[in-house]
Amino acid sequence: MNDQLLRILPETILTITGVLIMLVEPMIPKSASRKSMGWLAILGTLIALFVSLSQVSAPAGTAYYGLVQTDAFSGFFHVLIASIVLVTLLVTLDAVTDTTENLGELFALTVFGAVGSMLMTSAQELLLVFIGLEISSISSYILVGFRKHTAKGPESALKYFLLGSFATAFFLYGTALVFGATGTTQIVAIAHHLGASTTPMLATLGLGMLLIGLGFKVSAAPFQVWTPDAYEAAPSPIVGMISTAPKAAAFAVLLRILYVAFPTMHANWVPLIWIMAALSMTLGNLAALRQQNVKRMLAYSAIANAGYLLVAFTSLSADGIAAASFYSVTYAAMNVGIFAIISHVGGYEDRLTLISDYRGLGYRSPLLGGAMAFFLISLIGIPFTGGFFGKFYVFSAAIHSGMVWLAIIGLLNSGVAVFYYLRLLAAVYAKPQENTPMQSMPRVQYSLLAAIFLTVLATLGLGIFPGSVLGAARAAALTLQLEPVPSVATTAQVPVTQ
Repeated sequence: MNDQLLRILPETILTITGVLIMLVEPMIPKSASRKSMGWLAILGTLIALFVSLSQVSAPAGTAYYGLVQTDAFSGFFHVLIASIVLVTLLVTLDAVTDTTENLGELFALTVFGAVGSMLMTSAQELLLVFIGLEISSISSYILVGFRKHTAKGPESALKYFLLGSFATAFFLYGTALVFGATGTTQIVAIAHHLGASTTPMLATLGLGMLLIGLGFKVSAAPFQVWTPDAYEAAPSPIVGMISTAPKAAAFAVLLRILYVAFPTMHANWVPLIWIMAALSMTLGNLAALRQQNVKRMLAYSAIANAGYLLVAFTSLSADGIAAASFYSVTYAAMNVGIFAIISHVGGYEDRLTLISDYRGLGYRSPLLGGAMAFFLISLIGIPFTGGFFGKFYVFSAAIHSGMVWLAIIGLLNSGVAVFYYLRLLAAVYAKPQENTPMQSMPRVQYSLLAAIFLTVLATLGLGIFPGSVLGAARAAALTLQLEPVPSVATTAQVPVTQ
C-alpha cells in the first residue's frame, strides 16, 4: 500500500464507511430495520481503531508534502477518538428503534465527524486544521438538530451554527495574520520564522484569534454560551460524542500550536490560558449548581472540566502535555459512560431530563444505578478512579511549574463540583416513589452492556493502573515537544490583574 495513504488510513477507512452507509441505506426496503447500518459503522470504526493502535508505536513520518504527520501524539488521540465513536455507536444502537427516522444519516454523520477530528490531530498545516475543524463542526451542527420534530433541536442547532461560524472566522483570520507575520502556515515552520519576523504584534494578534476559535470548540469560558443549549437539544448518545471527541481533537491542536508553533511567545499566551482556565472552572461549576436538568448540569460540568484541562497547558513542560492528554482520556471515559446511562433511561427522545426523574434508579436497575454512581464518583475525583488521577496529574504539573494559585482555584472548584454531583447521586439512591416518572426500565440490550462495560473498565483501570496510558501520554508529549520550551520560573505566578 502507498506509504502516503498509510499515514491517513484511519481517516480513509472511516470516510469509506460513511460513504458506504449513505449508498447502502437507500437500497434497504422501507419496512426493514436500518440498525444494520450501525453495525457497519461499528465494523469500520473497529478497523480504524486497530490501525490507529499500530500508528502509536510506528515510526513518525509525514505525508502529502508535510500536511499530515503520524507519530505517538497523533496516534494517541486517534485511538481516543476511535474509541469514543465506537462506544457512541453502541449506545446509539440501544437508544434508537426500527422506526427512528434517518438512521443511516445518523450513523454516517457520526463517523464523518470522527474523520474531521482525526485530521485535526495529525495536521501540520493550519489550513488543514481548518478543514478538519469544519468537517467535525458541520457534522456536530447537524447532529445537534437531528431530532427535527422537537422545538429545541433546530433552534439550538441554528444557535450553535451561527456562533460556530463566528468562531471559525476568528480561526481563519488568525491563520491569515500568522501567515502575514511569518510567511507560512506550517505549524513547525512558524516557530522558526517567528524570530526573524518584523511584525511580532501581528503574530500575537493572530495567536489570540486562533485561541478564540479553538476556545469555542472546547467550550472554554468566555466562549461557552453554546454548550448548555446544544447538550440539551441533541440526542443523548450524540452528546456523549460531541462533548468528548471534537474537544479532544481541539485540545490536541491547541497543544501543537502553543508548544510547537509559539513556544517562544509563552509570555503572551500563558496569561490568556490562565484566565480562560480560571473562568471556565469557576463559571462552569457555579452555573451547574443551579441546574435541575441533568444534561444542562453536565454541560456546565463540561465547561468546568475544560478549565481543569487548560490548567495543564500552563505547565510549559512535557509533564503538562502528558497530564492534558491523560485527562482527555479519563474525561472521555466518564462522560461517554454517564451519557450512555442517560440515553437508556430517558430514551432517544429524552423523556426523563430532570434530576428528580432519576429518583430511585439504583433500586429499579442496580446495574445502571451503580454505573452512574461510579461515574459520578469519578467526576468528583475520588481515589481509585480515573477522575482522581486525571486531576492529580493536572494540578501536580501546574504546581511544579509554579502555577500554585491556579491549582488552588482548581482545587476549590473541585470542592464546589461535589455538591451538584452528590445531588444527582442522592436522587439515584433515594427511595423510589409510585408517582415518579420512572415507573419501569426498558430492557438493556447487549450493545449498551458492552458500552457500559468498556467505559467502567476504562474509568476503573485508569484509577488503579494509570501507568500504561500515562506512559503513552508521556511518549506522545516527548514526540510533540520538539524543542525545549523556555522556563516559566520567573513568570509562573500569573496574576489576573497583570
